[in-house]
Amino acid sequence: MESLFALLSPSAFLLAFAITAVAGLVKGMVGFALPMIIVSGLGMFLAPELVLAGLILPTVTANCVQALGHGPRAALASVRRFGVFLIVGFVFLVSSAQLLRSVSDATFFMMIGIPVSFFSLAQLAGLGFTLREPNKWVEALIGAVAGFIGGLSGIWGPPTVAYLTALNTPKAEQMRVQGVIYGLGALALLGAHVSSGVLRATTLPLSVALVVPAMLGMWAGGRLQDRIDQRTFRKVTLVVLLVAGLNLVRRGLMG
Repeated sequence: MESLFALLSPSAFLLAFAITAVAGLVKGMVGFALPMIIVSGLGMFLAPELVLAGLILPTVTANCVQALGHGPRAALASVRRFGVFLIVGFVFLVSSAQLLRSVSDATFFMMIGIPVSFFSLAQLAGLGFTLREPNKWVEALIGAVAGFIGGLSGIWGPPTVAYLTALNTPKAEQMRVQGVIYGLGALALLGAHVSSGVLRATTLPLSVALVVPAMLGMWAGGRLQDRIDQRTFRKVTLVVLLVAGLNLVRRGLMG
């Protein structure tokens, strides 16, 4: 605990705990947005490197739970179906993760804030694209974009959700596929940032501590998932993400 409070004050930790719990709640209900909410929230008062270190273990844990929700066989089937996305995404994620320490704080916030804001606006406006059947070239392109952004920020949800939505993936399968893609991506992110030095002995306690609120929130979100109108909740979530994304853009522009 002493090593944890050497990184941030008790009040900052409590705020980080609350933000992560909310992120877990949303994750449990809609299947994504945990890293986006953590980065957008913690980014308001913590340095980018500490934010990224903090979200890694909660993201790994939450997505492994989500991926295995229908059993290992179903998860393996999803891996096979989206193999191109996963392989290309992995390559770009590992490559971009090594660039984090050479990117300024302002650039970091802009690279997160702009995609999150664009994704939220597009979803709220009902914009998107439709694919009648999977296309390996499109899958590779979106995997590359998701991996590159994910390596720098820990966020690869927007392009992933856009692609799954374009394929009209059924809700239950989409939840599982998101878990598989994000889970394997999070494991790759973990390895990449152990290598980059972002996740190390001094930052590890924060990441470990934030697993607790993430899982509590996710458990509560799963319980509520079938009790509320998903369309309304999704809109509220997107509005929150839009505000958070625009705030990150503001921080990137104004410092």
